[in-house]
Amino acid sequence: MHGPELLMLLVGSLIVTAAARRLGWSAPLVLVGVGLAVSFIPGLPAFTLEPELILVLVLPPLLYSAALDSSYHNIRANLRPIGLLSVGLVLATTVAVGWVAHLVLPELPLWSAMVLGAVIAPPDAVAAVAVGRRLNLPRRTMTLLTGESLINDATALTAYKVAVAAAAGATASWAGGAGTFAVSAGGGVLVGLAIGVGVRWLRARLDDGVMESSLGMLVPFGAYLFAEELHASGVLAVVVAGLYIGHHAPSTSYYTRLQDTAVWRSVDVLLESFVFALIGLQLKTVVDAVDLTPALVWASGAVLLATILVRFAWMYPAAYLPRWLFRRIREREEAPGWRGVTVISWAGMRGVVSLAAAAALPLDLPGRDVIVFCAFVVTVGTLLLQGMTLPLVIRKLGHRGDEARADALAEAQVQHAAAAAAVQRLDQVVDSGDNAPEHVVHRLRLMAEHRGNAAWERLGRQEDESPAASFRRLRRTMLDAERSVFVEARDQGRIDDEVLARVLRELDLEEAALARE
Repeated sequence: MHGPELLMLLVGSLIVTAAARRLGWSAPLVLVGVGLAVSFIPGLPAFTLEPELILVLVLPPLLYSAALDSSYHNIRANLRPIGLLSVGLVLATTVAVGWVAHLVLPELPLWSAMVLGAVIAPPDAVAAVAVGRRLNLPRRTMTLLTGESLINDATALTAYKVAVAAAAGATASWAGGAGTFAVSAGGGVLVGLAIGVGVRWLRARLDDGVMESSLGMLVPFGAYLFAEELHASGVLAVVVAGLYIGHHAPSTSYYTRLQDTAVWRSVDVLLESFVFALIGLQLKTVVDAVDLTPALVWASGAVLLATILVRFAWMYPAAYLPRWLFRRIREREEAPGWRGVTVISWAGMRGVVSLAAAAALPLDLPGRDVIVFCAFVVTVGTLLLQGMTLPLVIRKLGHRGDEARADALAEAQVQHAAAAAAVQRLDQVVDSGDNAPEHVVHRLRLMAEHRGNAAWERLGRQEDESPAASFRRLRRTMLDAERSVFVEARDQGRIDDEVLARVLRELDLEEAALARE
């Protein structure tokens, strides 16, 4: 893919994403659909999926950003079910789908069929998480989906390497693969933790928000490449580094936190738009590479069906059997409702990692073109079939989160305690001999009281506008007026652009503090 083609793809995907977001549609699904439609336009350049571009430049920042936003506490509390999804289900899918592929495609050698199973084993939760946030899925369901997507790529890529080696004629075994995975996973965790600790230590001593954010942008690439160089899991290194740094983000400066949030959200939108558009655009390339026969279409449909069904066949026993066998699990973990199990079972959409892994297969691998075609059918089929119907499944099952009220109550209680602590600290400073003017101290007390009461007001008044909401609304109106005056002064030559930029930043930070999503 050359520079002009890459730029065209990035710009086009962002335009489609912007339109989908404005209309309230699922941007990943719209991008795939538009890509499929556009792929057959005559004269359009071929947008070739380059595995190195995806696995080295796209996957690490997406995983890192997701890990930064993930809750370490929630993932640790759900580590057992996440492990069953990200390790157990991936291996079960590899074997089951590989076996089905070998049955429906007899010309495909068994180990090549296992390669296909490993290629399509890891789901991509981007589309599912986007739908879940919009429809307010319960927090535990979101944690399981996110945790699965963070770890399953490492399992799938290890199984992929073992199966490719066996299909190419090298000596390989699942026992050896298990040992390789253990070493790779352990090494990835250690590398990620070491990089996370090191980056946190450096950031604490830089005292420069721009440099701290710049260093943070290097973390996913450095963690991935360094781990892979040591034959460890680059995926796990990125995830562990992101979880560690995200968990300790409160210890960084306010500037770094604000800038990191803005930077990584922009990176997410750009890369996700790029990869989902690229998925759709592969249609013509993939179809042209195989001898498309009715038998191959039927077989790829059977592989797609097996991919969907094996997730259901795994989810229900994995959710309930351990609880039935072990009392400790029943005591420590909340019971999974069948609605949540069903939603997670249906949220098995595949993504660009599957296509990148298929495209990276050796050219002389037996059945390579068939594997690439089936991987494409499964990826697009799950995205369109499951992705488009997932909102309907969630609504029909009524599987919605009920944490909002409890979160609001907890926030109000902690905010009240925080305001009291702030006033106590203010009193200590004043009593120690600080000669701040009395009106300044009085204003600070009012601000603390306002913040302490705001959460209770949001909790107790659902229909009428609370005093805190009125304050925010009116203050934003005042800020708009102040901006207009400063911009007019700049346009009239009374102040310099540098002065305007400094004042606008102060006003923007105050408005950001007022904003409530």
